[in-house]
Amino acid sequence: MTLVGIIALVIALVISIALHELGHMVPAKKFGVKVTQYMIGFGPTLWSKKKGDTEYGVKGFLLGGYIRMIGMFPPGPDGQIKANSTGRLGTLIEQARAESAAEIVEPGDEKRTFYALPVRQKLVVMLGGPFMNLVLAVVLFTIVFAGFGTPTPTTTVNTVTACVPSAQDPEGTCAGGTGQPTGAAAAGLQPGDQIVAWDAAPVSQWPELSQAIRASAPGDHEVTIVRDGQQTTVDVPLTAVDGTLLGESGQRGFLGVSPVVELQPMPVTAVPGQMWDISIRSAQALVSFPAKMVGLTQAAFTDAARDPEGPVGVVGVSRLSGEVAAADAPPSWRVAQFLAIVASLNLFLFLFNLLPILPLDGGHVAGALYEGARRKVARWQGRPDPGPVDVARMLPVAYTVAMVLIVMSVIILWADIVKPIRLG
Repeated sequence: MTLVGIIALVIALVISIALHELGHMVPAKKFGVKVTQYMIGFGPTLWSKKKGDTEYGVKGFLLGGYIRMIGMFPPGPDGQIKANSTGRLGTLIEQARAESAAEIVEPGDEKRTFYALPVRQKLVVMLGGPFMNLVLAVVLFTIVFAGFGTPTPTTTVNTVTACVPSAQDPEGTCAGGTGQPTGAAAAGLQPGDQIVAWDAAPVSQWPELSQAIRASAPGDHEVTIVRDGQQTTVDVPLTAVDGTLLGESGQRGFLGVSPVVELQPMPVTAVPGQMWDISIRSAQALVSFPAKMVGLTQAAFTDAARDPEGPVGVVGVSRLSGEVAAADAPPSWRVAQFLAIVASLNLFLFLFNLLPILPLDGGHVAGALYEGARRKVARWQGRPDPGPVDVARMLPVAYTVAMVLIVMSVIILWADIVKPIRLG
């Protein structure tokens, strides 16, 4: 079953990548840009077919994809494409510009270049890819939240703790044959019992029951339960426990039961709020990513423990997907968890690609916005149109960012292998 989860994740990632690149290609073609390639993956080509101007294909390493549009970079200020220039950075810029211009193979294609598009159309083309990831995330999260539901504790008893937790027996297992029985154990509560009232006050949700228990003083309390379809009331001798053993402070009432957790669908109108909360947390994770990478690097190459909230790579996500598929849980739970993983990946891709740095889509978006602002300023000042922004000048930054991303990917890959994050 583990292999099934990994294969399913690979298929989901390929679909996500394909839709991302489709989000770039469709508006590009709509605006008349010549798209020469639409490829899923990198490396050697496994299959390709040319239709019209575009070669469609699949490559050997399915870890990304791309479309190739002619004229991504405009000619230099003198209108010429130089084969070489002085300085290593200048050479990289001119080589990229020359490769971009070399794809213009037919007379009249000069007007079909990406750099010739108006700013608003450039924005649509570059935002089309991340937008597709956002749409896929919204659809999948809607299916998960409104279709399957979110894990919600109920008032049905799942397990009964035998003894009150103590410093000597924090798990309440009655180790050594000693310990004070919990109220639930003393009253004979059983897994499957549904608690419907506490001290004659009806309870229908776990938070209500939990709050009632916390607010109750030690001593006997009436608990109404439904067992095998029959409702009955039992006296439960509620005990007190040191809250520090439960990660809290002070003394609190302790019944000694854990709830059955069920998937409970939420209304579709609640999905946007859930999506917003997840987006905020994802954005916060992106901001803290550099600091998290420091901790992950230490964990990967030392004996330090790995932060379960830290970065996870493709191998780590694949392992988690395999564990989801192999988990001892109802099929609906496994499907919901898997869809949530895929939805989260797409939401992360949407946010990550919006970062205003090359080679990410956000870098081209930033270039287009700067171009639009520069043209407006020139128009207000009565100066000639300055023309398209030369994004090629930012390629050294793009290469640096790409190298940093590669190094981080290798570190995350190593951490996923030597110190994998597991469910739970």
